[in-house]
Parts: sequence; structure tokens; C-alpha cells
Amino acid sequence: MRFSRVVASGLGCGASPWAPGSVASLLAVAVGAGLLWVSPWLLAAAALAAAVGGVWAIRAAGAGDDPGWVVIDEFAGQWLTLLALPAPSLRGLAAGFVLFRLLDIAKPGPIGWADRRHGPVAVMADDVVAGAIGAALLLAARLTWPGLLG
Repeated sequence: MRFSRVVASGLGCGASPWAPGSVASLLAVAVGAGLLWVSPWLLAAAALAAAVGGVWAIRAAGAGDDPGWVVIDEFAGQWLTLLALPAPSLRGLAAGFVLFRLLDIAKPGPIGWADRRHGPVAVMADDVVAGAIGAALLLAARLTWPGLLG
């Protein structure tokens, strides 16, 4: 398997016969928790690397317009959502996972708009937008109800 396909498939998560996007998001939460525990800057760098590297990998793998096996976008979006947490906690990670998946599946507003674009950048865009909105909502929840996600 070519390196670009390994990256685009989220280290093989895209080959899951059951909900590859959710499987990729679960792995992203686990890895993201470790990165966040070390440093939020490390998590931010990983999200940026996944977004930029994802565009390259999708293009290099000739993936076209968002086939089901391409899940690197879930990593980028999930990691963006987790950036709203000050530290990893079970409740915070679970809330970040559920919030990102709901936004990514429902695709409200600008997420749906980005999803209707074409090409490698567009494949990444809907999840990056979902991740940014997820982070904003998670941060709003943290500020409104301190201790809720702790």
C-alpha cells in the first residue's frame, strides 16, 4: 500500500467495515488525549499536520471526492474540537467525540456548504469547519458550566 493511501485512510481506519469515520474519530480521540496531556501546542500541530498532510495524501492517492475509506479528515476535525479542552478528561473527551461526530454527520450550515465543494481541499474542509465549530461549542459549554467536562 502506498504511503499516501495509508495517511489518507487514517492508518487503515478507513478500511473498517463498520463506520470508518467513527472508528477514525475514536482513534483520534485516544491519540489526541495523549497529545493534549503533553501539550495543547502538540495537539494543535498534529491537527495542522493532519489537515495539510491530508490534502497531500488525498491528492497523491487519487482519492477523488471523499470516498468512505478517506478518514484523515476525521483526525484533523476531531483534534480541532479537542483543542477546546484544557486537559484530557473522560467527560471532556466523550463530549468532544459526540459533538464532533454529530456535527460531521448532520452537516449544518457552513459544514454542509464545505461538504458540497469538490477536490482534496474540500474533503478536508467540512471536517475542519466541523472541528472549529465543535471547539467553539465545547468552549462555550466549559465557560457556561465550569466543571461540567472536568
